[in-house]
Amino acid sequence: MASAKGTGALSGLRVIDLSTLFSGPQVSATLGDLGADVVKVEATSGDPMRRMGATREGHSLNWAMVSRNKRSVVLDLDTETDRARFHRLVVSADVLVENFPRAILERWEATWEELSTLNDRLVYVSVSGFGQTGPYAGRAAAGTLAEAFAGLTHMTGESEGPPMLTSVAIGDILAGISGVVGTLAALYHRDAREGQGQHIDVSMYEPVLQLLQGSVVGYDGESEPPGRMGSRVAGGVPRNTYRARDDHWLVVSATTDPQVARVLATLGLDNEAHRARFGKSTDRLRAADELDGLVASWIARHDRAEVLEIFEAARVPASPVNDLRDLLADPHVRARESIVSVNDPELGPVNMVAPVPKLSATPGRIRSAGPALGAHTEEVFREWLEEEVREEES
Repeated sequence: MASAKGTGALSGLRVIDLSTLFSGPQVSATLGDLGADVVKVEATSGDPMRRMGATREGHSLNWAMVSRNKRSVVLDLDTETDRARFHRLVVSADVLVENFPRAILERWEATWEELSTLNDRLVYVSVSGFGQTGPYAGRAAAGTLAEAFAGLTHMTGESEGPPMLTSVAIGDILAGISGVVGTLAALYHRDAREGQGQHIDVSMYEPVLQLLQGSVVGYDGESEPPGRMGSRVAGGVPRNTYRARDDHWLVVSATTDPQVARVLATLGLDNEAHRARFGKSTDRLRAADELDGLVASWIARHDRAEVLEIFEAARVPASPVNDLRDLLADPHVRARESIVSVNDPELGPVNMVAPVPKLSATPGRIRSAGPALGAHTEEVFREWLEEEVREEES
């Protein structure tokens, strides 16, 4: 089995993952991608993610992915002995990630207030639905609820249809990314600015709210709020999904004046009347349906590959709508190794999305898939608490 310990940009950083399921573990998994030594603390029953989602040979593929680059330590934090062992690990750690209710953390003596007194350099990352403050702090939530609460669900779907949830875990993934950004900023403050550790408060709804920045800045708080527009956007046209003659789909997003000029030329509409109607943003937004229809009609008379070739030559931004089969076969995705195969001793080869962004000198890497329950308990204590283990053995 490949080693879970890395040699990347964060090599030497020690992370305790006390979180569970998906959003919190994404924070520590990404830190692990970048080389951190991530220790996953699990109860004797194991993390619930081990038993969730798609499986192969009875083993969870989601677990293999979300616990990549981690080592598993089993501790029963409801016992005094294991709480003491956990606290000794905290003293040796740089980062701790958790997403448990306050009452459970208090029972485990694992709150920010308690652990920061043991280690004032600790960066303590809390992931929750609504954050650590405000009237909804402590309210149960999940990524799906965060998407709805933050307005994304309201903005998703056809204009005359119902609000729609996305088919991917946007809320969880964005919370993970937000947690990583906060962690790295806190570590820089601690190490480069001679600061101390601090508490990182990651709510799940606020990273989703970042997606609505353009809508928020344009809303006055009194008029009718922006709503669903299908695949269109309020501020630009043409921007939509389009069906080609061969029933394959593509996306066009060519909303600037120069881009629209090239669209008109490509469609054979480069004349004074069409330039006057669509050439300037303010004018074409008033005729958005008409221009969108002209683009859709032209694309419908051509096969997708032809459309993409013509648009590429004309510098009109367009892309195929890929499914996963398309992505795995795409030469660009292959060349950049955007999706990698990770060998797992129980699952065999597993496809995973490669770490991003790509660092030239210390690139991120997936070294191992999610570990077996408790596989590294004694190993971690030997390495992290070498002196104490020697004392216990003597």
